Amino acid sequence: MDDFVQFTNDLYEGCPFYVPDLDMDIRETFDPKKNAGLEFSDIQPFIAYDDSGKAVGRIAGIINRRANEKWKQRNVRFGFIDFIDDPEVSSALLHTVEEWGKERGMEYIQGPMGIFDFDKEGMLVEDFDQVGSMITIYNYPYYPKHLEALGYQKEVDWVQISIEIPEETPAKYARVANLSKEMFGLHVRKLTNSDILLRGYGKKVFELLNQAYAPLFGYTELSEKQIDMFVKRYFPLIDKQMIPVVENEQGELVGVAITMKSLSGALQKTKGELFPFGWYHLIRALKWDKEEKAELLLIAVRPDYQGMGVNALFFNDLIPIYNKLHFRWAETGPQLETNVKELSQWKPLNPKLTKRRRCYKKKI
Repeated sequence: MDDFVQFTNDLYEGCPFYVPDLDMDIRETFDPKKNAGLEFSDIQPFIAYDDSGKAVGRIAGIINRRANEKWKQRNVRFGFIDFIDDPEVSSALLHTVEEWGKERGMEYIQGPMGIFDFDKEGMLVEDFDQVGSMITIYNYPYYPKHLEALGYQKEVDWVQISIEIPEETPAKYARVANLSKEMFGLHVRKLTNSDILLRGYGKKVFELLNQAYAPLFGYTELSEKQIDMFVKRYFPLIDKQMIPVVENEQGELVGVAITMKSLSGALQKTKGELFPFGWYHLIRALKWDKEEKAELLLIAVRPDYQGMGVNALFFNDLIPIYNKLHFRWAETGPQLETNVKELSQWKPLNPKLTKRRRCYKKKI
């Protein structure tokens, strides 16, 4: 496991676009005591060595039984895939996971994917000269060439949206936000740590995500233990003024936008290690350093409130805050290229499509 964790730090040494995972996060992925997703998933890491004993590639095989049951499929997923530019290495890694899956009754292999949708997924196939983020995969340009040579084909693509922060909220958002308040009684609320940890709003947020994302490709609803894990691990780190939620007149949660300051630069400085000094770079980035980029991690709207101006309420609230914090631009997380509703919401902000990522699939 030490070699599995260290391999990418060596492979991407000197690459200005690569943003590392924290070593502890990788290790906890494979620890049933730390990863609640392993209650319904099997995961097996593999690492490839050359004749001298040097690590030359890594991969993990994943079988998400809940996803296979929901989508009526028999898929083995591959994730954590990294390798030197040698076709023998990439072939050996993928063939190993194919065989591991076949031995367990699987019929197809797909990836890169994680156990669930909030893991990193999708191999970068465009824009290799842009800095990655804490929630996305970065890989060298030769990766997709290797997969396609092995017979892997596109299943779906995700794209990201990059926007410049306007000095004022676009008139369309302001107008729709006012109509949403007047016609549907919707309003923005800012959460506190007490709301999230003591009043159950953290749980409500993830229950809403389960509702909103249920129809999307490969999505598996989060379990109670997974929700508890996410709430305790991540919510305390995020500036609450950057997490607007929308409620209706009955106080029900109908929308949430989870955004934060980019930590890409800080994570690059940590080199994946929280100790002895990595924690300092992260705390400094969260608390004191100025940053020009905001990360639009997640936006979700309850299905029966979609089309009622909830997104306009988010932007009407966030744009003044982003200006106050001196953000100059923002980037979304990966969004399915087929999710026209979600992609169209950015039009008033002159969006640019960036960083296309691909999930590959192959019959085994």
